[in-house]
Amino acid sequence: MAYLLADKARRGLDPYTGKLPQPAPYTKNSLDRGNLVHYVDFQQLESAPYGLGNIAERAILLRSTEMKLAGDVKAVRLYRIGREPEFATLDEAQQAFLKQYLPEDSSQRLYVGDTLVDIHIHYPLQAPLGEYQLSSTLNPGLSSQEDTANLILDYNPGRTQVFRSRGLMQEPILISHSSLDAMNTFLAEGIAHILKGLDHILFVLCLTLGAISLPLLLWRTTGFTIGHSITLSAGFFGFAPTASWFVPLVETGIALSIIYMAWISLHREETKITGSESTIFIGTCMLGLLHGLGFSFVLHEILQVDSPNIWQSLMAFNLGVEAGQVLIILAIWPLAYLARLWKKEWEIRIRYSVAGLCSAIAFIWTLDRGYELVSAIY
Repeated sequence: MAYLLADKARRGLDPYTGKLPQPAPYTKNSLDRGNLVHYVDFQQLESAPYGLGNIAERAILLRSTEMKLAGDVKAVRLYRIGREPEFATLDEAQQAFLKQYLPEDSSQRLYVGDTLVDIHIHYPLQAPLGEYQLSSTLNPGLSSQEDTANLILDYNPGRTQVFRSRGLMQEPILISHSSLDAMNTFLAEGIAHILKGLDHILFVLCLTLGAISLPLLLWRTTGFTIGHSITLSAGFFGFAPTASWFVPLVETGIALSIIYMAWISLHREETKITGSESTIFIGTCMLGLLHGLGFSFVLHEILQVDSPNIWQSLMAFNLGVEAGQVLIILAIWPLAYLARLWKKEWEIRIRYSVAGLCSAIAFIWTLDRGYELVSAIY
């Protein structure tokens, strides 16, 4: 609900009168310990529930051949976050709208930020759409809004396609019947995740610097790929503990894996293609298992196990992770190789400096995440 209304609310008290500002539609303002807070106005919803849906309809741009389609709001449902009905199929979505449109605890105060809105918008068409573009003009100015997870399920006749987009969708996303188009959205999400995940970047950085030759780099990368591919799927499908301590345990392990790989990069002259390198291959497989669990946590936030074409989306996301990993390697390996050819002493200094910096950052993460782990256990 905050996404719909945050930009329509005035911030702070009136500087001249000290009075509360005019509230956004369907909300009430109040002071809580001197802070301005926003509650759902149930009276407005009862008198004109579709008005909230009309705000969404005006912001959502559904275009076919460059023409915006007009939609009719058919239903609006409000839920306290955590109590909303989950749905991954068209039938489940239709069943969700059969329930009452106000939360069961509507007699109590409900923060706008704690409220989820489901809206059913019908677009009357003369014929089925072959493809269309979907975008939004919403810009609520909320923190981390650029990381908003958007999941679009297209139920046109034939095979259902699942599309993924990150952010506020101000740039239109093309929705088509193409499986390749749908996979590309999850491929892009996998690439974005590893390139925006500093811990994964530092691990691959140390992995790359630690290989004495390109064959050894490919050998180690293969081990990492095997490991994270297994646990990404296993973790996503629920074959992992669900206790509160498990996520911080994995995150702490990922931080420690960076320190380990940094140490390996400093001792690479001792690791030829021998038993020691085979040991490192097994080690990268094990560390890949750890990182794969981290990837699965992210995938859980954007996809449900019973979503249509689940294996297609899962495979595309995993390929995106691989592509992101390759991009990091392609950016680092040529520079490291040229530095080695130019002056070996400089390459050693760079490697030690980078490994030291990565270890320092990872050590801070280990302390921070370790504290979260201990707090979760006790």
